Amino acid sequence: MSRLLVAITLASTLVLIAWTRGAPSEHVAVERAVLDYVEALYQVKPELIERSVHPALHKQGVYRPEGASEYRIPSLMSFEQLKDLAGRWNVDGQRGPDLTHEVEVLDVLDMTAAAKLTAEWGIDYMQLMKSNGTWKIVHVIWQSHPLAD
Repeated sequence: MSRLLVAITLASTLVLIAWTRGAPSEHVAVERAVLDYVEALYQVKPELIERSVHPALHKQGVYRPEGASEYRIPSLMSFEQLKDLAGRWNVDGQRGPDLTHEVEVLDVLDMTAAAKLTAEWGIDYMQLMKSNGTWKIVHVIWQSHPLAD
């Protein structure tokens, strides 16, 4: 009986080790998709949108112009509009070479994931799904940075 228990424990441990080894690579792949999204805009590389964003993208957010206290009505953006924006958002380099961003992968499952991006323009919450073995951003909800207290 004790040999059976040891064998079951050992097998369970090996399965757990194998399962957790796969998880970090998925985490990195989700982070890479979010980085492609932000780098497409910062570095004027719309091709990165094609690599990281699903064509059925649904992006919605609220924008507050600099110096304003009120947000504008929610805006919607499609995949094509985002790709177009990536081709012109920083085309003149006026936003500077050292634009900041922080990616936080919130959760990764086998086919879906969630992440938070803090960027120059604000905060984006993203839902991703695995499509043909590649992580793609399918939903983005965002807002400009909140006013400081």
